Amino acid sequence: MEEELAMIEKNKTWRLVDKSQDRKIIGVKWTPTSHSLFKKWRIFQLDVKTFSKWFSAGGDLCGATSRFCDKGHEDKVYLLKKALYGLKQAPRAWYNRVDDHLQGLGFKESLSESTLYVRKSNFDIVIISLYVDDLLVPGSNLELIEEFKIEMKKEFEMTDLGEMSYFLGIQIQQSQNAVLICQKKYAKEILKKFKMEECKAMNTPMNPKEKLLKDDGSDKVDEGIYKSIIGYLMYLIAARPDILQSASVISRFLNCASEMHMKVAKRAIRYVKGALDYGIKFTKCQNFKLQGYSDSDWAGSADDMKSTSGYCFNFGSGCFSWCSKKKDIVAQSTAEAEFIAATAAAN
Repeated sequence: MEEELAMIEKNKTWRLVDKSQDRKIIGVKWTPTSHSLFKKWRIFQLDVKTFSKWFSAGGDLCGATSRFCDKGHEDKVYLLKKALYGLKQAPRAWYNRVDDHLQGLGFKESLSESTLYVRKSNFDIVIISLYVDDLLVPGSNLELIEEFKIEMKKEFEMTDLGEMSYFLGIQIQQSQNAVLICQKKYAKEILKKFKMEECKAMNTPMNPKEKLLKDDGSDKVDEGIYKSIIGYLMYLIAARPDILQSASVISRFLNCASEMHMKVAKRAIRYVKGALDYGIKFTKCQNFKLQGYSDSDWAGSADDMKSTSGYCFNFGSGCFSWCSKKKDIVAQSTAEAEFIAATAAAN
């Protein structure tokens, strides 16, 4: 926190003023702070120190804790001169600033992804993926990446985290010819959260012959726990397409969860127990070939007779896009169901 405060003082983000009756005082709660894979590039991670991780709470900014008050000015408050993390204006202000700086360095914003920037130099390329105050930096030339880091440090207080190894709950293992992304640590947290560390593992996440109903006659269960399980499983599919179908199906019964639905949900967790090391592996390849697969059942939902279709795509190696979703219309034949699935995949 002292380091964050030093950065804020350096950037002259605020100044001490007397409290004003006609102005709202904000409280602060303190908190602790696939293309590159195929090309055999390394991915590096940078963190912007100055984007302080603070959130609005209630009460007085200066009175949050006496340790961080200016001695002799305990009755004063800080008047913000610049945007601070946690305020409504902060994300836009930060994005505009970093966008201007990156474009000033010669980067061009992607037309399809507003937080992706590319800079080409002869036959070399550097890519920037921006996520709030974290930057992921892959590229074909290590010297250009190091130059970029120096350029950024001139403008922002940054921490060079080296090669990316852990990001948003996903573990990244980079080797000479491959990159593996998995969520083993997060999966273990799920088992611990629901006290299933010692449960018996299952070979499949769901029984494909099992048809679930909204009203199956079994007793209702705690919806809070059921929703929590689904929430954890839905985040786990960031690197686990193998559980997407089961997570998609059980999420249809959020407001009518029964013992049968809970049994199916816990089966998915028991499957995770036996597949903790599973993830997606991207390997170096000579030829880039986009491959896609689509599939569909027919009238798989016993409640409304709607079909569920899915697709997955890879580019060279490793799956990078996947989906499993119940359709909005009722297909009147297996051919129509497959056609709808293929159309969704093509789109």
